[in-house]
Amino acid sequence: MTAEFATRAGLVTGAASGLGRATAVAFGAARARVVVADVDEAGGAETVAMVRAVGGDALFIGTDVTDPAQVAAMVSGCYAAYGSLDFAVNNAGTTGKGGRVGDYDLDDWRRTVSINLDGVFHCLRAELPIMERSGTGAIVNVASGAGLVGFAGLPAYVASKHGVVGLTKAAALEYAASGVRVNAVCPGATRTAMLEGYMAADPRIERMMTAGVPMGRLGNAEEIAAAILWLCSDAASFVVGHAMAVDGGSVVQ
Repeated sequence: MTAEFATRAGLVTGAASGLGRATAVAFGAARARVVVADVDEAGGAETVAMVRAVGGDALFIGTDVTDPAQVAAMVSGCYAAYGSLDFAVNNAGTTGKGGRVGDYDLDDWRRTVSINLDGVFHCLRAELPIMERSGTGAIVNVASGAGLVGFAGLPAYVASKHGVVGLTKAAALEYAASGVRVNAVCPGATRTAMLEGYMAADPRIERMMTAGVPMGRLGNAEEIAAAILWLCSDAASFVVGHAMAVDGGSVVQ
C-alpha cells in the first residue's frame, strides 16, 4: 500500500487532533502528501510535524468547513501544492450538546448540523468536480455508528450522521461511472479527545458505551484510520457507496 500512496496527494479535515490526526499520520506513513485542514492552527502544525516524522509530506490549511469559500480554498490549495487530489477524508465534526428533541436548543441544532452535515456537503461539492475531471479519486466521509442506528440524547448528532450516510450514497451513485469512489466509515465509540470530553461529564457514560461493544472495549483512532486508508486504496477498488461500521460489533446486535 505504501508504494501506491507515494504518488498520491489528498486532504483530511478535522486533522488537528483525534481521528483526523491519526488518519493524516497513517497516510504519511504510507508516504502520501497530505493537506492537514482544521480551524486549530497549533494542533494542525503538530499534525504536520507528525506526518513528516513518519515519512510523508504535509502542509496545513486553516479551514472552517461550515464556510464554502474556505473549503474551496482548501481544495484548490491542495491541488496547487501537490498537483492532484487523489483522496479526501471529510472528517471534521462535533458531538453537539446533549438533550431531547422536544426541548433541544435551536442554535445547538444548527451548529451541529452545519459542521457535521453541511461541512461534508461543502467538501464534496469542492472535491468531486476535480476528481471527476481527472477520472479517478477516493473520498471517505466520516459518519458514525450513530449514523446507522438510533441513539437517544444526541438528536442533532444522530440526525447529521444519518445525513452523512445518505449523502455518501447519493454522491457514490452519481460519480461511480466517472471513476470516483465515495464511501463512509461509521466509527463506534472511539477514544478521541472529543469523546473523552463527552464521557467526562458522567463516569457512567463510558461504562454504558463499553457495555454496548461486543468486543468489550472502546476503539482507538488508529483502528479507524486503518479502515479509511484501505477504503482509499486500490485494494478497495470495487467498493462504492458503502457505510463501513468499524465499531467492535456494536451495530450487529
